[in-house]
Amino acid sequence: MRPESAVLTTPRADVYCETVEGFGTVRFTPVDPAADSAVLHSWVVEERAAFWGMNGAGRELVQEIYEDVDRRDTHHAYMVRLDDEPVALFQTYQPEEDRVSECYEVREGDIGVHLMLAPITDRPRPGYSRTLVDSLIRFTFRDPAVLRAVGEPDARNEKAIALLGRIGFVRQGEITLPEIDLPEIHLPEKRAVLAFLDRPARLPVAGAAPLHP
Repeated sequence: MRPESAVLTTPRADVYCETVEGFGTVRFTPVDPAADSAVLHSWVVEERAAFWGMNGAGRELVQEIYEDVDRRDTHHAYMVRLDDEPVALFQTYQPEEDRVSECYEVREGDIGVHLMLAPITDRPRPGYSRTLVDSLIRFTFRDPAVLRAVGEPDARNEKAIALLGRIGFVRQGEITLPEIDLPEIHLPEKRAVLAFLDRPARLPVAGAAPLHP
């Protein structure tokens, strides 16, 4: 599906793993900033990833950015692999500890999410995106205390907004995320679309122990 050079091995332990019949084994592993920076850099500098704001970044900067994420208890980045092949970057965060909290009233049980799918270099398999997204949803709601996912893609990113709609996110309107200018991180002001996905009824709300990195 993707170049052989994209396949990585990492000593970090998976925090979630599931085998989907007819699809393969999907694994979520905390990003290793040093080991994964080459693959992440190759993704974020592509034109399609412009809304991530790292098009002009070098590999060293990408590594530094994910080192900062790695130090946080409130924000997490995961490399998603299908049968050991990197297929997505998935990030989660606690909205109350993020600038999005200035734009809506955070509820108990909210979790923020960001997704970047890896580029597909040949003909995609039928149902590939839907099946992978289903794994992402199960991962997001693996903790029964999580009741709602929060998305806030760039308002200009029509593809991301359309994907959220297909997944089932309900659009709430546009918001403006304030600029963050700190020594360790700078995020410019961002016009975004706020959207929510309630916990799917098919998933349990009690009984399962949460997995944490």
